[in-house]
Amino acid sequence: MPLRRLPCPARATPKSRALSTAAAHHPFAETPRRPTASAATPLAAVRGRLLAGLPISPTTFSAAAATSSPDSLPALHGLAVASGLHAFAAVTNSLVARYAKTGSFPAAARVFATAQARDVSSYNTILSAIPDPEDALAFAARMLRSGDVRPDAVTFTVALSLAAARAEPGFVRQLHALASRAGLADDVFVCNALVTAYSRGGSLDVARKVFDEMPARDLVSWNAMVCGLAQDGDCPAEVIQVFLRMLKDGGARPDRISVCSVIPACGSEGELELGRQIHGFAVKLGVEGHVSIGNVLVAMYFKCGNPGCARKLFKFMGERDVISWTTMISMDGDDAVALFNGMRRDRVAPNEVTFVAMLSAMPADCPAREGQMIHTVCLKTGVSNKAAAANSLITMYAKVQRMDDARTVFNLMPHPEIIAWNALISGYAQNEKCEDALEVFSSMVKSMKPNETTFASVLSAVTSVETVSMAYGQMYHCQTLKLGLGTSEYVSGALIDLYAKRGSLEESWKAFGETVHRSLIAWTAIISANSKHGNYDAVISLFNDMVSSGVAPDGVVLLSVLTACRYSGFVGLGREIFDSMAAKHGVDLWPEHYACVVDMLGRAGRLEEAEELMLGMPSGPSVSALQSLLGACRIHGNTDVGERVAGVLTETEPTESGAYVLLSNIYAEKGDWGAVARVRRQMRERGVKKEVGFSWVDAGGVGDSLHLHKFSSDDTSHPRTEEIYRVAEGLGWEMNFLKNCLQVEIECLV
Repeated sequence: MPLRRLPCPARATPKSRALSTAAAHHPFAETPRRPTASAATPLAAVRGRLLAGLPISPTTFSAAAATSSPDSLPALHGLAVASGLHAFAAVTNSLVARYAKTGSFPAAARVFATAQARDVSSYNTILSAIPDPEDALAFAARMLRSGDVRPDAVTFTVALSLAAARAEPGFVRQLHALASRAGLADDVFVCNALVTAYSRGGSLDVARKVFDEMPARDLVSWNAMVCGLAQDGDCPAEVIQVFLRMLKDGGARPDRISVCSVIPACGSEGELELGRQIHGFAVKLGVEGHVSIGNVLVAMYFKCGNPGCARKLFKFMGERDVISWTTMISMDGDDAVALFNGMRRDRVAPNEVTFVAMLSAMPADCPAREGQMIHTVCLKTGVSNKAAAANSLITMYAKVQRMDDARTVFNLMPHPEIIAWNALISGYAQNEKCEDALEVFSSMVKSMKPNETTFASVLSAVTSVETVSMAYGQMYHCQTLKLGLGTSEYVSGALIDLYAKRGSLEESWKAFGETVHRSLIAWTAIISANSKHGNYDAVISLFNDMVSSGVAPDGVVLLSVLTACRYSGFVGLGREIFDSMAAKHGVDLWPEHYACVVDMLGRAGRLEEAEELMLGMPSGPSVSALQSLLGACRIHGNTDVGERVAGVLTETEPTESGAYVLLSNIYAEKGDWGAVARVRRQMRERGVKKEVGFSWVDAGGVGDSLHLHKFSSDDTSHPRTEEIYRVAEGLGWEMNFLKNCLQVEIECLV
């Protein structure tokens, strides 16, 4: 609204100063002498001009309001009202913005509500000032529905950022449609906000479409796309592709944000050479000294298998924050304790993530004292009551087999979430404390709903302890079906393993068939199940199907396949798979793989080849490989190789009876009774005793009984021993009778 020039006296009187700003305005040419505006504050400057009768435009007043202090703002507001300037939208907009920026949003809301004139900037200003994102979204919706003003690019940009932060994908789509109707869908600022909003909401396909259809792109556009893809985490190759496309396009020069987003993608893809090139590009840009760039470069070099370069870069970083130290601790687990001490010497305060990284980096065989020391520091820094740190402490104590300490940490948590419950149940399962795991599970279901991880842990607990009744596993299986979790890959894998170990391969196949997403977990479980049950043709077939489906095998799967080749006699195929594990599948060779192939070659009578392979193991012959080869020597009667293997085995495990018994049997089958006596005498001298074998029987889960009954040969410990032996004798007599009848029938047929 233009200012109206009204006549005014040459000299301002007190009464005239109370008039509107329009009445106070007059041409500067009519002013006898122009005062110099050298006031110390914006308030003083405005007051001086009004007292002097000088004109003040809404623009001038807005500039004064934008730089005024919080204490002087109410007085300046009063001058606007007294002079009539509050009738202009530009003035009220500046007051709203300044009140909000100085933390007085209620005053800003009152100015907006009582404003005599509002334009789209008025609505945009208050929309940006509302502190609660949910209230801001509601205000934006009312604004767009009311039609009081026509929204502009700023309106859509602010509303889209709010919708993205609140994860409102429906509102984002509505805003996109409204922007198209308003002819603003091609505006670069609106498009940038759309790309960001769709990326944060997980709609990367729509974000890509908006980005590709943009008529013009600036640096923010490219960064929005690169950051959106990087935050998704599942498409590092595309992050690199878009970054290279940005360089080729040449319309925008990458900045620190661009480089900081693409470097982790190089680490995820293992692109060490490209990562080095981008490192050099960061040096040319002059951003390599920023701590965020240093942090992602350190992580990239570690992920790409160049820890030396990562440590060197970390050492020469000019600034190291908590993220820098935490990155090193999480990546360089062997030196985690030393790094943590260095972090404290550098006076960088650790946070919750630091302790989580420390605890996760601790190996399973580390002394429990180290974990307790970290726990102590957690207590001193007040981090131990944080959920993530407490969960990691539970997992750490479970790893070092101190479940009492893990339970103490859990009990001290004020409101344990499902992750804490799962960590405790999983810890008990890993330490074969099945009763405790089931007890914790029973307590958990009283207060919250279990998830797929919970059932995977509790099913593993039942599976790991062979003396637990199968009825418990079937009960938990029913609960997963009721909760709709039976098709989860984690639950399916646990069920497949459970039923296979308890003798029901048919149920394992059924659980595998019901799996919707057949990941590595499901394939591993079903292949291992068939391998344990001797269904070796199915193992080879499943392995081929798995590779054809695009799922890369790991060491566990390949061990099951090698086991199938071992027992089925597929020596050539087994040796081919073993020789191509590293080159074709990228899998490191374990001692278990060597032992399996050694046993396979030994069963086939290729003892010298098996011995050569065993001696070529990187860490030396393992006990399982020695035992396998010694057993093969007994089968094929090879005394020479058997003596060499038995000598190494008895030196490695002088008190284990297996090697002595096998060597004694080799001599016995050869008729060398003097050698047999020598081995037996050696066992007596070393105090070696043959271990007793045990079996278990499931009585059908009588009452609340959790365990099966364990027994050995000639066992009389059960209270109903006499009845058991009578039944066993009856079964033996019946079996002999049926055997004799079958022989008679065969003789009659002949």
